[in-house]
Amino acid sequence: MPDYLLTPARPHGELHAPPSKSAAHRALICAALSGEPCRVSPVSRSADMDATMGVLAAMGSRFTREQAAVVFSGAGWAAAPALLNCIESGSTLRFLLPVAAALGIPATFTGEGRLPDRPIGVLAEQMKRHGVSFSSDRMPFTLSGRLTGGQYLLPGNVSSQFISGLLFALPLLPEGGEILLDSPLQSAGYVEMTLESLRGSGIRVEELQNGWRVPRGQAYSSGDRTVEADWSNAAFWLCAGAIGGKVRLTGLSPHSVQGDRAILEIIRRFGGQVSQDADGVCTCAAPLHGCRVDAGPIPDLIPVVAVMAAFAHGETEIYNAARLRIKESDRLATVSALLRSLGGTVAEYPDRLVIQGGGLHSGTVDGANDHRIVMAAAVAGMFSDGPVTVTGVEAVGKSYPDFFADYQKLGGFYAPTGG
Repeated sequence: MPDYLLTPARPHGELHAPPSKSAAHRALICAALSGEPCRVSPVSRSADMDATMGVLAAMGSRFTREQAAVVFSGAGWAAAPALLNCIESGSTLRFLLPVAAALGIPATFTGEGRLPDRPIGVLAEQMKRHGVSFSSDRMPFTLSGRLTGGQYLLPGNVSSQFISGLLFALPLLPEGGEILLDSPLQSAGYVEMTLESLRGSGIRVEELQNGWRVPRGQAYSSGDRTVEADWSNAAFWLCAGAIGGKVRLTGLSPHSVQGDRAILEIIRRFGGQVSQDADGVCTCAAPLHGCRVDAGPIPDLIPVVAVMAAFAHGETEIYNAARLRIKESDRLATVSALLRSLGGTVAEYPDRLVIQGGGLHSGTVDGANDHRIVMAAAVAGMFSDGPVTVTGVEAVGKSYPDFFADYQKLGGFYAPTGG
């Protein structure tokens, strides 16, 4: 795919928010583990969804893909060695690694891009203590043995996906198990999404003072599953409206447990105008001012929040952000590079960014093979004082393949520059 040249444009209009990638991962896994016919919809045709469906199919789940739905017909879990390619999806790897071990599937896990470098050591160590061997400390690796129940001890400040993966796996074990945290939980909203998916699949999870207990003798129930709209990707348009336009997003649940629903409160703290009704959310241009933002609960929002900070008056500090360094890119470095390449002023520290507002200018942004960096750069291009070139725009296919089509619907303009 070529690079894109973006010209300034004030976003205006209405979109239906895309389906949640996070919710879809969880719905697909729960549907597959029921082993019964059911339907999951809507599901986007993104690379991360392809990764989860590809791994489930290789594990033995049977389904067909319709235009915006996945229809499951049953499962016969693999007894022969299975090759499970997670592509670049961290959720696919961390959710299905303990599930494959719980099902006793002899599996080799592979991945692409930065995925083999993203940490799973803490999860792997706990799995080793519960009956599973790894052929290597780094992907590709092959599992042997079968996961056993009992007590799992995890840090709460590394990846909530470790917790979610074990929560999916423990109901498959005859003895159940417990997950205990030895440090405060970050990204609690993502764990709550997993718990909500499990409840909808008939799985009972008991909350403990510092973790969760999954009682023995449970099974995933069947039933169709509806995937809610995505606050994470909607945030790009909501921030665009707050910076300098008027954007309305429909389909977003005000009662969602998605942690990234916090974007509304963050926009308000910047001084943005936010209105909600039963059908949607609207943001409008208003004078913005810098503030402090805790990245811990909402790491995926930081690229676009940083762009919003660049167009606000004064200083913004984004703190508690060390985990951004182990995403699809080192997002503290790539967000800083994005802003600097467009004339912004940002100081990068090991676990935080300090951004000086005042606007952005013409320039070229390296998309860093990171969907959220590309999308944040596209929002920046709407309000810069001249054209912005964004490289590697194909990265949006990871989570939001229709991003640039929706960009156009809101009045954005882009043109290929070669490639």
